Amino acid sequence: MPAPSSSSSVCLLLSLSFVFACLLIFLPISLAKTTNSTRLPRQLSINYYAKNCPQLEQLVGSVTSQQFKETPVSGPATIRLFFHDCFVEGCDASILISTKPGSKELAEKDAEDNKDLRVEGYESIRKAKALVESKCPGVVSCADILAIAARDYVHLAGGPYYQVKKGRWDGKISMASRVPYNLPQANSTIDQLLKLFNSKGLTPQDLVVLSGAHTIGFAHCKHFINRLYNYGGTKQPDPVIDPRLLKALRMSCPQFGGNEDIVAPFDVTTPFLFDHAYYGNLEAKLGLLASDQALFLDPRTKPLVQQLGTNKQKFFQAFSQAMDKMGSIGVKRGRRHGEKRRDCSIHGL
Repeated sequence: MPAPSSSSSVCLLLSLSFVFACLLIFLPISLAKTTNSTRLPRQLSINYYAKNCPQLEQLVGSVTSQQFKETPVSGPATIRLFFHDCFVEGCDASILISTKPGSKELAEKDAEDNKDLRVEGYESIRKAKALVESKCPGVVSCADILAIAARDYVHLAGGPYYQVKKGRWDGKISMASRVPYNLPQANSTIDQLLKLFNSKGLTPQDLVVLSGAHTIGFAHCKHFINRLYNYGGTKQPDPVIDPRLLKALRMSCPQFGGNEDIVAPFDVTTPFLFDHAYYGNLEAKLGLLASDQALFLDPRTKPLVQQLGTNKQKFFQAFSQAMDKMGSIGVKRGRRHGEKRRDCSIHGL
């Protein structure tokens, strides 16, 4: 797990006028999880806990609303956590497991691709789980709490509110070695992204819509530095990037010797609001990651980017549906395949 870093340690004076300090998160196109787990789940339902924990959504909501007020970075941090969880082993809270001391096999959260995940995301789930356990002990899975919390933060940041189906069990496997080939990368091509998403049972439309989660959050310089100085090994910047954005990013992210804590927003126009501006930015050549900008350059994804850029309601509706679909990847059911953890960071006994 990445070492907790206080907001003061990462709040840096950036020369980008649109980068606000103190809400730091890298949410690279981190979208969903699972190996051979694209079969439709069984028995997920909105009212799954209606009898044994009817107040579940209110309990989780009381934590997420408080966290969002105190540390707004908890929003994008938790949404990204959910994406990373679902794309590796399915939506089973395997991302929350801590590596056992002395173990040769690292848990998912300690994989290189997960080291940028903010501690605030883990804290949101820890606090929500503790409250839920105090009211409904041994009933609700960490996987369901993570799915509910991610929805809450989407809504708290200005996005849509959608119903979350529940009934997931927590996964029994959490291995860092299974992470790299299951997560999108900042420089992934559209072909690579389409192949990855297809392996999770997700469509090209799901790729474009779920990428819209980059309407909030931030990325560290290391994930786009090559676009600024040596794109594709040319020793030149990416010719697609807007010159003004290129200049501003270069001021914040020098080619050598830069501060690794510096970040820039995915959405340079409304970085803290969950809206559809992300897509308009791609049309204006203001995408931060190469994998983001590629969505507007490829004829297979460009039309939908253009549609979503002009219709916020269409984006909200499509995003709600895509999150429901992603939240069903690789769902575990029953004691043979899953567990119910009391502590989300430790496998059940």
